[in-house]
Amino acid sequence: MTPELLAVLRRVDTPTVCNAIEVAQGKRGFDAFTRGTMLCSAPDAPAMVGYARTAKIAAVAPPEEAPEIIKARRMAYYKYMAEAPAPSIAVVEDVDFPHAIGAYWGEINTTVHKGFGMSGALTNGVMRDLGDLPTGFPVVAGSIGPSHGFVHVKEIDTPVTIFGLTVAPGDLVHADRHGALVIPVEVIPVLERRIAKLLETEKVVLGPARAEGFDFAAFEAAWSAFEKART
Repeated sequence: MTPELLAVLRRVDTPTVCNAIEVAQGKRGFDAFTRGTMLCSAPDAPAMVGYARTAKIAAVAPPEEAPEIIKARRMAYYKYMAEAPAPSIAVVEDVDFPHAIGAYWGEINTTVHKGFGMSGALTNGVMRDLGDLPTGFPVVAGSIGPSHGFVHVKEIDTPVTIFGLTVAPGDLVHADRHGALVIPVEVIPVLERRIAKLLETEKVVLGPARAEGFDFAAFEAAWSAFEKART
């Protein structure tokens, strides 16, 4: 991923990237995206973009392993996140989902991850401390709640599933208030150009639709031009 592509990806929303991937693939049917409604801690913030650093947590019940094992895994988790190559996103599956209660993403944990240089967090789990989370580190989560429960790390650097989206360590993730997707490796070299083409093509309809006097005849002409432009 070039710095230019990274800048473009941060400027556009996740639906735009989803459409641009289909433009790059030359067909509909791209399906590496989340399903259902997710919540964003900073809905007006730019999209988060980065390579996934993955983990699994649980919080409903106390851990059954020895305390020293849990502590060692927790420190290994933070070391793993701290050493992530930029740009990076923490992608953490709560295995208690859909009954997750442990707000892993609160003021302290988000501030720590932001301090590591990470771009944000994606989880099917819980966030809290809304209003106290650091700027520049959005969290896209499954729910909001007040308690951390018995939250503990169970796995590090393994594939995870977030709202139907499977994310492997190192996958390139784009996420915002709409949800998240994984960008296929094969489209990365052409994605910047495809996003530019998509945005330009959309103007063929959006321009006339926003103009005074727009009617069906104007729509019909604009849509015809739109269909030609995107083929």
